[in-house]
Formats: sequence, C-alpha cells, structure tokens
Amino acid sequence: MSTASFRWILQLHKDVPKAARFYAQGLDFSVNVVTLRWAELQSGPLKLALMQSPSDHVVSEKGYSSLLSFTVTDINTSISKLMELGAELDGSIKYEVHGKVASVRCLDGHVLGLYEPS
Repeated sequence: MSTASFRWILQLHKDVPKAARFYAQGLDFSVNVVTLRWAELQSGPLKLALMQSPSDHVVSEKGYSSLLSFTVTDINTSISKLMELGAELDGSIKYEVHGKVASVRCLDGHVLGLYEPS
C-alpha cells in the first residue's frame, strides 16, 4: 500500500529572492535554496517553496489566496517586522479570549495569519 507524505506548499511570486528574504527575515524561516526562479525555505516541519510567476499573474489585490497561519510569541513585533519588509495589515488585530489574531498581506498579495496565544 502506498502512502502520501506532505512535500511543501508552493507560492508564486514576481521576485523570488525578495520573497525568500521576506520569510527569512520576517518569520525566521531557514533558507535551503534560493535562485532567481526558485526557493525552498523551512520552518520546523513546514517546507515552503517559492516559484517565479510564469507571467504577471499574482493574487489580486483584494482577492483571497490560501492562508498560511503562524503562531508567534509577540504579534506586535511580528507585524512590525513584516510591515518593514513590505506586508500590509489586513484589518486590525483582534483580541480574542484565546489570544491575539491578525492577518497580513505579504508580497504579491498572499495572506498570512498570525496568532499569539494568551
């Protein structure tokens, strides 16, 4: 019986090295490989592949993409770092009973969810 194992999540970006820098500096991903057209990054068991978009195709500015969700230790610091690297806060930080949550749009419009447990 064959089984499937998770390989990586793929995102399309206009500028792969810039996107790799965004994840490395903003969310402390380790960079395994980066070229002008392809990058492989890792955070714990999560592997993220970045590929150069075959055209000007990117996520529409107000559309929705898949959501990558991250647990962070300090949501305010994480948002500040990500915004310095080009992200935009998508709504406000919400203060829930279980912790703080927020969404940011990263390079090329991809959505990242941030969660700081209480």
